[in-house]
Amino acid sequence: MQQKLPTWVEVDLDNLLFNIAAIRRHIREGAKILLTVKADAYGHGAVQVATAVSEFVDMFGVATIDEAIELKQSGIDERRVLILSPILEKEIPRVVEEGFAVTVSYYAFGSILSQQARAKGGPVEIHIEVDTGMGRTGVFLEDAEREILQIAMLPGVSIGGIYTHFPVSDTDAGFTRSQIVSFLSLIAALAARGVSIPLVHSANSSALDLLAESHMDMVRPGLLAYGHLAHGSAGAVQAKPVMSWKSRLVQVRRIPAGKSISYGNTFTTSRDTVMGVVPVGYGHGLPFKLSNKGEMLVGGRRVPIIGRVTMDMTMIDLTDLPQEPVPGDEVVFFGSQNGGSISLHELAEWAQTIPYEILCGISKRVPRTYLRKGKVEAYKSLLGVIANYI
Repeated sequence: MQQKLPTWVEVDLDNLLFNIAAIRRHIREGAKILLTVKADAYGHGAVQVATAVSEFVDMFGVATIDEAIELKQSGIDERRVLILSPILEKEIPRVVEEGFAVTVSYYAFGSILSQQARAKGGPVEIHIEVDTGMGRTGVFLEDAEREILQIAMLPGVSIGGIYTHFPVSDTDAGFTRSQIVSFLSLIAALAARGVSIPLVHSANSSALDLLAESHMDMVRPGLLAYGHLAHGSAGAVQAKPVMSWKSRLVQVRRIPAGKSISYGNTFTTSRDTVMGVVPVGYGHGLPFKLSNKGEMLVGGRRVPIIGRVTMDMTMIDLTDLPQEPVPGDEVVFFGSQNGGSISLHELAEWAQTIPYEILCGISKRVPRTYLRKGKVEAYKSLLGVIANYI
């Protein structure tokens, strides 16, 4: 399949399963796993990822109703899907009808949800988010006990879980531990008032990896499940990268010294140069900030990007390679090739961004190929999915 593609992403499902198993071994015995598959599973393909790991995880976390429905239509039980982001009041009927669990971040929303759930004739499961220091969404910690006691009395809603989120679990263990202490104090206070909640969860990827006290009843891996840690260093969970991004040279040109390359004339050749043209640009999700910066792999060796990244093409300097490549030769943006490698973290640093943005930013115009045992099992492009390709 890859031989026919000018650019593609490879998603190694064996590595994904390896990572889930490694996470399972690492967390507290009996703790559940909610796999975060929002933003199309960080660009990996939510349906393909969820289907591959369905029997090995307990729940799936999404950000929108459409993401939840996509999973349900693929065969994932709606009761295993939690919408993590706040939804609008007008979206409530759809959530109730579909049967997803939904986040409640303040009492007033819970009250509206209760009214509409009763009108629809059935309870809706909720997870209450508590803001212990994220400063984004959730019930304020100082108001949490009072508001949660009120929410617990609402008819038509069933509290399935309570959670908080960590903003600096990868860089500030002290701050994160203070969040954990505050959160668990709240849980104890609620229990003393007769409110016992089945699932207490807090651990994102970094906390899961670094802070055992964050594991609680359930963990919520995201980036770690896909083979990376936000802090970029080796952690306790030795995960394998699931995704690599590749392309092929479409042209190799000999450029004399003194010629400018690409828009803006920001690069001028200082020598006779062998230049490769790669059919990928910012329209595919390759960051514009890689212009005149960063590297790619050709023949297992690093070659520099020259000139501006354009919408559909990027130029690289092939001059120092021992053998001149030809059109059709493979190029790697991140991943491994012939003993060489470029990590996702390196590419993100060159682009002055974070790994999440790189993964989520790879356009749908870049086909995804799904591998098992090194062979393509399925292929997804703008035209749809070809399952069981070989």
